[in-house]
Amino acid sequence: MFVDSIKITLRAGKGGNGVVAWRREKYIPKGGPAGGNGGKGGSISLKTDNHVLSLESFRNRRLICAENGLSGGGNLQKGRNGQDLVLPLPCGE
Repeated sequence: MFVDSIKITLRAGKGGNGVVAWRREKYIPKGGPAGGNGGKGGSISLKTDNHVLSLESFRNRRLICAENGLSGGGNLQKGRNGQDLVLPLPCGE
């Protein structure tokens, strides 16, 4: 079945949460902050491809989301970034 028009919702990934943490060392009172930042959410890109003939792969998908970023950790550990999503589309004429 040839599909030439679709209606979908695209959603980029959310960024991860930061962490509130404090350094605790024996001889350093009020050691300062030690929490890490959250990772960035994934982006969505559209790419044309000569080998894709129609929008058949999106026919039953109404919501397409990129990966979310992970939360940070203690010891200034940054969260992992979300993976970007690339959607192949057919070339227009």
